[in-house]
Amino acid sequence: MHFKVIACEVLTREVCWCVARSPHTVDLEFTTKGEHNVPARLQQRLQERVFAPAPEEVVYDAVLLVYGLCGNAVRGLKAPAGCPLVIPRAHDCTTLFLGSQEAYQKHFGANPSQMWASVGYSERGKSVLSDMDMRFFFPDGISVAEVIERYGEENAQYLLDTLTKCPDYADIPFLHMPETHVPEIAEKIRRHVEGTGKALRTIQGDIRLIQGLLSGNWPEEEYLVVPPGSRIEGVYDGCEIVRAIAEEK
Repeated sequence: MHFKVIACEVLTREVCWCVARSPHTVDLEFTTKGEHNVPARLQQRLQERVFAPAPEEVVYDAVLLVYGLCGNAVRGLKAPAGCPLVIPRAHDCTTLFLGSQEAYQKHFGANPSQMWASVGYSERGKSVLSDMDMRFFFPDGISVAEVIERYGEENAQYLLDTLTKCPDYADIPFLHMPETHVPEIAEKIRRHVEGTGKALRTIQGDIRLIQGLLSGNWPEEEYLVVPPGSRIEGVYDGCEIVRAIAEEK
């Protein structure tokens, strides 16, 4: 089969590792980490890429999204007319690094805004640790800039201070991916974290969700296959997470 794969650049190493082992032909596209901070803009970019015509003489069997809900950035995305759109059932890239919803709930279920690090995340952009922003606290996924525009700077700061207040954790999770580990980058992360007075706590990652997506084997309990013309809708639970909605004619 021939797949078009659209992924966030923080998963570049993992996606490329899986592509090299996939029996299928894969065309890769990546978006930048910073685009997550404005989910509405990311959604627009993703939709444009999903709908972009295939190169001459190429017919895609599916478009694969290596994303989770990601602040509602995938909510409302429509599958192209000619093939399905496939996405893992995941809240965000943390689940993709960990390999399952069970692992996500175990490590982040009680505090989804917990900062964390990984080789792939920390080597991209300016932020070494995952950003804590309004995407976790507003159902429509608006960014801090949008909150300021909507409520004013003083009110926005109050909301940010109140909603993002969480326990002062003594350690920061490091999502370790054995297949793509880079000791030099991991050491930089450790030094950065210890420089803030915290410790780096390693959590074993699992590449299985990404590898399964690129293998073309999509069990319903782990992947959503959106038929041509239908769109993605968020469910916001710990199991289904996303579902396909047929467009009204």
